[in-house]
Amino acid sequence: MRRHEFQPGRLLAGLVLMFGGLLYLLDASGEPDVPWFVIVPMTVGGFCLAALVGLVAYAVRRDRRERSQSSSEG
Repeated sequence: MRRHEFQPGRLLAGLVLMFGGLLYLLDASGEPDVPWFVIVPMTVGGFCLAALVGLVAYAVRRDRRERSQSSSEG
């Protein structure tokens, strides 16, 4: 597999979905009683946080790319 850039927003979104799925799985098995109105806001909040992290990572990556291009030109 070729190397690719690290994308923390996608990692966080995946972890949030896995945690939500785990909570639903535990609820189906009868362990904790987790109401839907806890999982849905948690998932939406996790997606918002993942989007914010992705935007910050993109901005940092773009800034580094612009700096390296300007230093190589000058």
